[in-house]
Amino acid sequence: MSGIGPPEPGEGTRAWDGRRPRNSRPPGRTRAALTAWYARRRRIVVALAAAAVALAGGGYLYATRPHRPPPREDRAHAQVPYPAQVVDMTYLDARTTPAGAPPRSFSFAVLLSVASGPPVTLVRVSQPYAGLSLDTEPPAPFRTKSGSARKVAITMHVTECEKVPKNAGLPFLDVTLRNTRAIQAQSFILGPRYAQDLSHALHVACGNKIR
Repeated sequence: MSGIGPPEPGEGTRAWDGRRPRNSRPPGRTRAALTAWYARRRRIVVALAAAAVALAGGGYLYATRPHRPPPREDRAHAQVPYPAQVVDMTYLDARTTPAGAPPRSFSFAVLLSVASGPPVTLVRVSQPYAGLSLDTEPPAPFRTKSGSARKVAITMHVTECEKVPKNAGLPFLDVTLRNTRAIQAQSFILGPRYAQDLSHALHVACGNKIR
């Protein structure tokens, strides 16, 4: 068919009625939504940054705060030495066994001295061997003043010869000490003369019964 008129629309062509597609948004509304989203995120970021700055500032102030000095009583207590730091024990010599001591007994003397600090109380004296027991004169507990020394007589009793050493190599005494700061246990090695005298006394007391 021939003639003059408007061309027919091709396949798939829709008429334009001047309206926007149903799912499209106006440009102005999209920009407003993005601006609001950015503003919300910006407030959150600013709030977190402010909280971090406040926390760091608080930690710095806490670390650099002035410290109060300890109470006077605590300072005085800290200046008192431990008893084991100021007490010394040295061996003097063998002594005559006191009258009335049980059989297989022997005695010797030590010197207990306190160099400084408050008085020290000797609470207890013991030794490591199972076959021996001991007593002291003066009897424990007793106190020794600072800057002074006291002779202490120690009498040992052999209770079981089978449990005493043949040769006491490095014998020691265990001493419990107390002052106003602490109570401590201290071991004193009294040297080779004490080891020789102790070994000799054990052989005299037990003879061939020592294993």
